Amino acid sequence: MKKKSTVPPTLALKGVRVLVGRARPQASALANELRKLGATIIQIPFIEIRKPRSFKGLDSALTNLATYDWLILTSVNGVDAMWKRIATLRLTKAAVQHLQVAAIGPATRKAIEQHGHKVNIVPKEYVAESVVRSLRRRVKGKRVLLVRAKIARDVIPRELRKAGAEVDVVEAYETVAPQSSRTRLRSLLRDPRRRPHVVTFTSSSTVRNFVALLGSNKASIQGLSLASIGPVTSSTLRELGLRVDVEAAEFTIPGLVEAIRHANGYAGSRARCGPRERGV
Repeated sequence: MKKKSTVPPTLALKGVRVLVGRARPQASALANELRKLGATIIQIPFIEIRKPRSFKGLDSALTNLATYDWLILTSVNGVDAMWKRIATLRLTKAAVQHLQVAAIGPATRKAIEQHGHKVNIVPKEYVAESVVRSLRRRVKGKRVLLVRAKIARDVIPRELRKAGAEVDVVEAYETVAPQSSRTRLRSLLRDPRRRPHVVTFTSSSTVRNFVALLGSNKASIQGLSLASIGPVTSSTLRELGLRVDVEAAEFTIPGLVEAIRHANGYAGSRARCGPRERGV
């Protein structure tokens, strides 16, 4: 039985430097929660959210929403991009009202509800596979619109088509590695006084972009603790030859924070704290 930490919860990460690599508009939630635990935050984005090269596919789907039965949104970015286009196209609230909506997790659900729309399905685990399990028996013969990033896993459309659904996938945004982060990241890792103790990864895209920013300098992360938001992100870390030192069991930002806190409180442990967002 592991000995419980005697570190006060509010100071659990005091003296711990954490590198947060989320896109700038989204980094504050993770950074703020870690600061509450005493962590020193270093922010260098591994990911930048951009408009797609063309909104043609998304606009076409939005102007034909009446033909769809289900809408699936897998990120807050997708929600924001979709409703901005709805406003640009001057579509009314009634255009969306008939749709059954599935959100991959609580953050996505909250973003949808802020636009005044009810969410019908949030899976028990916040990954693509769980979305499929929640919808498989509901979508036979139905038309489904999946709004997502340009590059994403094909689990949802592939499996729902097998279940008898007609699925349209449209690009609402794309993610790229910010080139301005390359020099900052490499400089940080060379400085023993500023090097982070923990690096956070909140999606497979953050992992791939981090590796791209590192280039051939993988040895420079030796000794750092790599913290993943969930199994899909962890799988990408391993696929690219990196360790997984901390993995959240609830696949959300609070779950990741708790996993890092837990790992810090139990010397040498690997946090795999509990249900399960962000794994698409």
